[in-house]
Amino acid sequence: MSQAIRYFTKSKKGNTLKLATAISEALGIEALDVTHPLESKVDTLFLVNAMYAANIDKEVKDFIENNKDNIGEIVNLNTAASGASTLKVIKKAAEKADVKVSDKEFHCVGSWIFLNKGYPRQEDLDRAKQFVKSI
Repeated sequence: MSQAIRYFTKSKKGNTLKLATAISEALGIEALDVTHPLESKVDTLFLVNAMYAANIDKEVKDFIENNKDNIGEIVNLNTAASGASTLKVIKKAAEKADVKVSDKEFHCVGSWIFLNKGYPRQEDLDRAKQFVKSI
């Protein structure tokens, strides 16, 4: 089974990058940002993202649309200081592109300014590693 990891973050030191790096280590697959298209078809795309202003960024939506022919199924992983999951929004974007999204997802709390300082914690990253290994 072929797998790839793509992520989108506004901060190069943020929660999403920590999550992408952790699952990259667990799977032995390089995590690339969404500016890197999928070069070939993958069975499972681990898409790591975050909730910004009650939505996902346009770059994530564009990535799904532009790579739809190379995505077997998206597995969503996300962080949010608000605690909100991005799964519904990812499913909506994927539905427009006719891409399947797994109902299994990994979500954890992230930090933002003074909210949830110290998140995601190491135990959250360890849970993310176990999650991707179980897929």
